[in-house]
Amino acid sequence: MNRKIRVVVWSTGGVGSIAIDAIRRRPDMELVGVWVHSAKKAGRDAGELAGGAALGVAATGDADALIQLRPECVVYAASGPDRDAAAVPDYLRLLEAGINVVSTSTTSLVYPPSYFHPEWREQLQAAAKAGAASFYVSGVFPGFGSDQLALMLATQSKSIRTLTVREIALNDHYPVADVMMDGMGFGRPLDFEPMLSTPGFIEMAWSAPIHLMAQGLGAQVQEICGSLDRRVTHRDIEVAFGTIAAGTCGAVCTRAVGVVDGREAIVVEHIIRMARDVAPDWLASDCDATYRVDIDGDPDIHCAMTLGDAAGHGAGRGAMAATAMRVVNAVPYVVDAAPGLLSSLDLPITLPRHAF
Repeated sequence: MNRKIRVVVWSTGGVGSIAIDAIRRRPDMELVGVWVHSAKKAGRDAGELAGGAALGVAATGDADALIQLRPECVVYAASGPDRDAAAVPDYLRLLEAGINVVSTSTTSLVYPPSYFHPEWREQLQAAAKAGAASFYVSGVFPGFGSDQLALMLATQSKSIRTLTVREIALNDHYPVADVMMDGMGFGRPLDFEPMLSTPGFIEMAWSAPIHLMAQGLGAQVQEICGSLDRRVTHRDIEVAFGTIAAGTCGAVCTRAVGVVDGREAIVVEHIIRMARDVAPDWLASDCDATYRVDIDGDPDIHCAMTLGDAAGHGAGRGAMAATAMRVVNAVPYVVDAAPGLLSSLDLPITLPRHAF
C-alpha cells in the first residue's frame, strides 16, 4: 500500500495519546482528525494534547465534522464505566458512514459471535454491511495474551488437556477509587459485595476470549463457570486511590473456566494485588504485570510475557502502549479486510510495519 491511510483517533487519554504519536511516526498513515470529549480540549492541537509536538491537527468534539473528513479508519480508545452503552452508538454511526473502526474500548467484542448483547451485535453487523466497513477490537488482556499468543503457542501441541491464560498484576498505581473499591472490592471488608461478585459477571466478562480460543482450536464450549477469591492485607497499604486498611481486601483473583467435553479445558485467571506481600500463596511475579500461558498437554508449554523494562518497571505505561499498538498496527489489515465484525482469528499477525 503506497498511499497513506487517513486515520482519526477517538479520544486523547492514555491509549489515545499513544495512538496519536504512533500514527504521527508512520509513513503509511495520516492523522486527519482527533475527537475529544472535553470542551476545554476542543480546538487545541492534537499533538500537544498527546504530550508531543504540534501536528497542525485541531481536536474537536464534533463527530459529524470528523465523518466529513472521510477517514478510512477510526482508532477508538474512549474509556469510561459505561463503555458499551456509549461506544456502540458511535461504532454504528462510523460503520454506516463507511469508516472502518479498530477499538480498545469494548473488550467483550474481541470475539463478536459471543457478544452478550445480541441485539447490538446484529445492529453492528447491519451497519458494517451497509457501510461496507470492518470492525475489530483488541488489547492485551483480553486481547493478545488471551488470543494470538495462546493460539500461537498451541501450534506446538499434539494434544491439550488444559489451556490457561493469566494476568498477574500489581495495580497499586490505578487511581480510580470507585472501580477499584466498588467494582473490585479493594479496601473493603470481605463481606462487602463488589460488582465482580454479581452472579454471572465474571462469566460474561471473560466469555469472549474463552470462545475465541475455543474456536481457534476447533472446540465447543459447553458452559463457562466463574469464581472470585479475595484476600485481606495485614497492614495498611498506600495506593494511588488512597489507603487500603489492614483487614480489608488487598488482592483479588477472578477465574473463568470454559468447559469442553465435560471438563475444564480453557481457563482465564486475573490476579491483582495492591502489594506484593498480599496473598503469598497465589502465583506471583517480580514484574508489575506478567501475562502467562500454560498448556497442560503433549508437550507441556509454559510462557511468560512481561511489559516494561527488563526489571518490570513501567509496566502500566507498557500495557497502555501495547494496547494501543494492537489496534494501530492492525489498521492496514482491517482496511484491507472484507467488511464485517472481525476477531483476531480473521486477520493475519498484525505486524508493526515501519517499527524500525
